Amino acid sequence: MTTESPSEAIRSLIARLAHLADEGSVDDYAQLYTEDATWEMRGGARTGLAPRTVTGRAAIAAAARERRAAGIAGPGTGTRHVTTCISITFDSDDAARGESVWQFFAETTTAPRLSGIGRYHDIFVRVDGRWFLAERSITNG
Repeated sequence: MTTESPSEAIRSLIARLAHLADEGSVDDYAQLYTEDATWEMRGGARTGLAPRTVTGRAAIAAAARERRAAGIAGPGTGTRHVTTCISITFDSDDAARGESVWQFFAETTTAPRLSGIGRYHDIFVRVDGRWFLAERSITNG
């Protein structure tokens, strides 16, 4: 039996967030955040989304439901999040920071096109041996 390293656990968490944002349940997606997590999108003309900050797992889930209801992301929208260039820095055994590049593709079932690109600036915490996302700041460009 192989034990997953902390770096690999965080990389898996980042990937799981992307997969669930595209195809999973909102409840499963929200469970990857801490109860008091902060999710911030600075917005931008290319995304069509206004800048927004939400705090708390319930508010993060509500914002994800809004994006799905608007057809911006989620099952049936033909969109995909792709996360690459992941860099992780450990501040302690139970706290880490990450930076990664995201790409957001639309029309993936027909003629995929890059709809947006930017960076995730993340803070992770480990609680009872499991890593969670505590803060995510999303920038465009």
